[in-house]
Amino acid sequence: MRLIRMLRRNVPLSVGLGIFWLAAMVFVAFFADSIRPYGITAMDLRSRLALPGNPGHLLGTDELGRDVLSRLIQSIRVSLVIAFGATIISAVFGTTLGFLAAKFRGTVEHLVLVLADFQAALPFLIMSLAVLAFFGSSMTLLVCLMGFYGWERYARIARGLAISASAQGYAAAVVQLGATPLRVYMRHILPNVASTLIVSMTLTFPEIILMESGLSFLGLGVQPPETSLGNMVGFGREYLTRAPWIMLAPALVIMLTTLSISLVGDWLRDKLDPTVR
Repeated sequence: MRLIRMLRRNVPLSVGLGIFWLAAMVFVAFFADSIRPYGITAMDLRSRLALPGNPGHLLGTDELGRDVLSRLIQSIRVSLVIAFGATIISAVFGTTLGFLAAKFRGTVEHLVLVLADFQAALPFLIMSLAVLAFFGSSMTLLVCLMGFYGWERYARIARGLAISASAQGYAAAVVQLGATPLRVYMRHILPNVASTLIVSMTLTFPEIILMESGLSFLGLGVQPPETSLGNMVGFGREYLTRAPWIMLAPALVIMLTTLSISLVGDWLRDKLDPTVR
């Protein structure tokens, strides 16, 4: 009760609802196999396009009689795995390049900044369509491809913060004590800039969800028999007038998840940014 009262005082209602929704999505992703009532490929042709509210199919069925709720649960797992994996890759790759630019300066810094400018100017969706059309779509390729989305933000942020931290006394002190550059950046500079990078991750995460959904909607993302939120929206658009629940259920999950992450990210930024206080 004390923890609940503390959260009520310090967390706005909208942020609390966002945290609750994200926690529910993580729970669904972890225990999808246990809570999914049917297999994602299990068909019941006698119950094709069944309306939501059916005791056997709470969210109805699709054109092949597959349970929409079961496919939605699996789609949440797949989309969150892709978004989480891609966000981690993007953050690690961009932060590493930013630290390298701050450490070596000169040619290395110029090269990193040129690559960041090129990435920012590149129409990522068009490039993704070309790569997936040429190499074919797989989960591993999709995660790695999404991992290159937004890395330039982390590179710029990490470079600027690392240069600022290096100019302060604590970094110079540990260098004179004999610490290696790797130890200086990993043990002393990274913890001091981690809060800003974490907030950046909360901004990249929903963008990757939307990007994956767009690619799956166009048929170049997650391939059947596997399913994702964008995949469900893409297949459901053909039945929008006859069975709108096929598309509306995953679309609603995409909207609420991205909104929740944005709300929590804004709240974290205000809490972790010392200039706001």
